[in-house]
Amino acid sequence: MVSRTEELLPKLADLMAARGLMLATAESCTGGLIAGACTDLSGSSAWFERGFVCYSNDAKIELLGVDLALIVAHGAVSEPVAGAMAAGAVARSHAQVSMAVTGVAGPTGGTEAKPVGTVWFGWSVDGIVHTERRLFDGDRAAIRAATVQHAIENLVTLLQPPR
Repeated sequence: MVSRTEELLPKLADLMAARGLMLATAESCTGGLIAGACTDLSGSSAWFERGFVCYSNDAKIELLGVDLALIVAHGAVSEPVAGAMAAGAVARSHAQVSMAVTGVAGPTGGTEAKPVGTVWFGWSVDGIVHTERRLFDGDRAAIRAATVQHAIENLVTLLQPPR
């Protein structure tokens, strides 16, 4: 059976190719799963430029240029950090589009304010950064899989021409 993520990838590839765009990913809680899903598709080198796996705060700062003050003020799992990751992925690559994720995949690490399953997303499309918070159910694998699917699904939506 084909997963929803596998169904979405050809559509993402078509949208990126139609606009002549390249994609960069910035991943924390998924540890490269989004980049892996994208590059599972044959021919993805035509639209996938690079992936940043920035699991630690230091990596977010060093590789993506996330301001330490944002992490200190809001935490790594936050809207400002997700947005900065998305912007940093574009700024520090040759891509014009990015998607970023930072979250608590569990089973440990959750708090009352940010329970296990909390994920902040960032997408940079046409120079505009979009962010969104989601709360996913399930174990670590389920949360990470849902994160990959949602990141790709929303990017497909953002890239579609206005109706």
